[in-house]
Amino acid sequence: MREYMQFYINGQWVDPVTPKSHDVINPATEEVCAHISLGSEADVDKAVAAAKAAFKSFSRTSVAERVELLENCVEVYKKYYADIANAIREEMGAPASLAMTAQAYTGQGHLEEAARVLKTFQFEEDLGEHRIFKEPIGVCGLITPWNWPVNQISCKVAPALAVGCTMVLKPSEVAPLSAYLFAQVMDEAGVPAGVFNLVNGDGPTVGTALSKHPDVDMMSFTGSTRAGSLVAQNAAPTVKRVTQELGGKSPNIVLADADLEAAVTRGVMHMYQNTGQSCNAPSRMLVPAELLEQAEAIAAKVTEAVVVGDPADEATTMGPVVSDVQFKKIQALIEKGIEEGAKLVTGGPGRPDGIDKGYFIRPTVFSQANNEMTIAREEIFGPVLTMIPYTSEEEAIEIANDTAYGLAGYVQGGDLGHAREVASRIRAGNVNINGASGGFNVPFGGYKQSGNGREWGSHGFTDYLEIKAVAGHGS
Repeated sequence: MREYMQFYINGQWVDPVTPKSHDVINPATEEVCAHISLGSEADVDKAVAAAKAAFKSFSRTSVAERVELLENCVEVYKKYYADIANAIREEMGAPASLAMTAQAYTGQGHLEEAARVLKTFQFEEDLGEHRIFKEPIGVCGLITPWNWPVNQISCKVAPALAVGCTMVLKPSEVAPLSAYLFAQVMDEAGVPAGVFNLVNGDGPTVGTALSKHPDVDMMSFTGSTRAGSLVAQNAAPTVKRVTQELGGKSPNIVLADADLEAAVTRGVMHMYQNTGQSCNAPSRMLVPAELLEQAEAIAAKVTEAVVVGDPADEATTMGPVVSDVQFKKIQALIEKGIEEGAKLVTGGPGRPDGIDKGYFIRPTVFSQANNEMTIAREEIFGPVLTMIPYTSEEEAIEIANDTAYGLAGYVQGGDLGHAREVASRIRAGNVNINGASGGFNVPFGGYKQSGNGREWGSHGFTDYLEIKAVAGHGS
């Protein structure tokens, strides 16, 4: 049992102003695996004050000093790597293999990439006799989700550190364990007091206090579109910058000349990675109507080979969803798909056979759906794939873009040039062709209600910088 009852403020582990114990549930067992304390507005005030004081000196540090700091963070992170992976498995149910090879690795990857980018990043630019400066924005409030917990923490913390910002992190109270270990990494790596602060808590209390705080200069939020809208509303009176990485309902267009077996297999497996709990999951597979029956058979075969079970078992390829709330939401949406007349290819309501405990979902494929159905419009955030037939590429592109979201898109095709043309017409921040995926240097973010701003790599630095023009600097 992990007991993580303190917060990290001004370089020290401190008790909450008013302790409020909160149970962290292991979704595979439905049992308590840890305790944390939920914070209050008073805890936020302390953390923001520490960050504001630290900004005066940290914002003036040299690039070389910050590169060294990030490289120290990488080395210390490696020491904590296995424990972070285990914490992710416990807190949100990621299979051990995914937690070790992907989930935990993202934390290291973003720190390494920020250090690499920082070494050559240009903070100044001459414009004739004038000079343009890129300066750290100030105190940053960071709110992160439970689905890729360390990924979302590190892709915010790393660029903020790199450019000289200070910060207060509020991780998800549903999956806060890896965040606690991340704070230990920051401490042991020598991040100066007040530069990085962690306050656990829920959105309505700690999240709102951060968003409204007059001494917070920008908010970076990852989570649902509904919650992101609330963060922006709370931040509006103080006119602070708000960047958001929100929901998605990403289309996966399988073109007529694609290798159908490979394309459908790839799309189905991607959908089930992280139990479908990824905002960029390819949850709508668009298939030529004449190939739909074949595609259904492939999807069923792939789905029925998925090994659902104990995340600690190395043979498991799909764990539970994160909570009872998510379990009930997904079950209701599966029932809705049946009710609205979509064809249930495989899966369906209830837990998988032989499992009677834990928030496990049967990996599910619907077909013969249309884009007006609830399962084609709402972000399910679980292992549920919706297959939609189309009769022309124009119709496929229209369906792909007929969504409030615009985070990701996928195109599968035999002719790369043609696939590129289709990709260019998808209104989304990230489009992946034939299974390719971006690395830590490729910007990540969305159009429309999927958010604004970009994270990852050099583009991720931009959110944390102000632009200052000094006229006559060179005259």
